[in-house]
Amino acid sequence: MIRSGTSVASHTREASRARSDAEFCSKINGLLQEADETQLWLELLADDCQIDDPELSAIHREAGEIIAIFTTIVSKVRRSIS
Repeated sequence: MIRSGTSVASHTREASRARSDAEFCSKINGLLQEADETQLWLELLADDCQIDDPELSAIHREAGEIIAIFTTIVSKVRRSIS
C-alpha cells in the first residue's frame, strides 16, 4: 500500500511536467491505477483483516474522491483534444 499510495504523488508530479495533453492523460491514467490499487489494499484491511477504524474509512473515501477528481480531469482534457 505504501508503494501504490506514494506512486499517486509521483504520477501527479510527472503529469504536471507533461509535454503534451496525451502525455498528461497517460500519466494521470497511471495515477488512477495506483489510486485504485491503494483503495483495494484499504478494502482488504477493512474486510479481510477486520480493521474497523474511522481513519481507514476516511482514507478510503478520500482515495475515492481523488479517483473521481482525476477521472473528471482526464475526461475534460480528452474532450478538448478530440
